[in-house]
Parts: sequence; structure tokens; C-alpha cells
Amino acid sequence: MSQSVWKKPVVCIFRERNLNPESDPFVVIKARQLTVTSDNNLKYFGAIKDFFTLMGDADYLSSDEGKPDHYVICWFDDTQPDDMTHDLRRLRGVHFNGNITYNTNEKTHKRTYNATFNAEQAKLT
Repeated sequence: MSQSVWKKPVVCIFRERNLNPESDPFVVIKARQLTVTSDNNLKYFGAIKDFFTLMGDADYLSSDEGKPDHYVICWFDDTQPDDMTHDLRRLRGVHFNGNITYNTNEKTHKRTYNATFNAEQAKLT
């Protein structure tokens, strides 16, 4: 098993569509950490920890409509100065396990989410 970790990634999430693929993400998030683990069968699973929405609606991912959907996730590491100029890392065939939770800040009423997922394909470098 191998594991990769990115600190403070900016993550773009697209609905995976074979016909009429999306060219713009429907949600963009900023996370404290993104972890991707692969097993010997080249299956991928991971977690997005302490993320908040920069654009879009992250609640769709755990909605009745969003749970069965598959996604493409792309990201860059905000801690590396030139990371945005490289080809984005991506996961395809992402399915969130329904384990999307959130905490609400009592003062600002903003949500911080955590999620786990499985993915079918990955480009991690």
C-alpha cells in the first residue's frame, strides 16, 4: 500500500459525465489535508479533512441526488509556489462513501466538512 498526503490543497470537483462532460467545477473547496491511498489492486481510497467551500455547494455531495453520483477531483497544493503551473493531479470515478460530516462554527455559522471516498483511477504526480 502506498499513501500520498497534500497539505492545504485547493480541490475542484466535477460531476463525471461521459456525454457533455463538465468544463467547470460545480464546487471548489480548500482543505487542511487530502490523503490518497492505493492498494495492491490499484484501487484508490482517501479522505479530505477539514474543508470549506470556496465556490458552489458542498452539501450536494451528501444529498440524495449527489450520493450515487461519480465525480472527478482535481487539485493543486497551495503550499508549493509553482504547483498551479503544473498538470493538475486528479482522481476519476470518485464515489463519496456517504461519510460526509460537518461542524458549524457557532460565531460565523460556517461549516467545516470531512469526507471519505473511493476512486477508480488516479494521476497523482
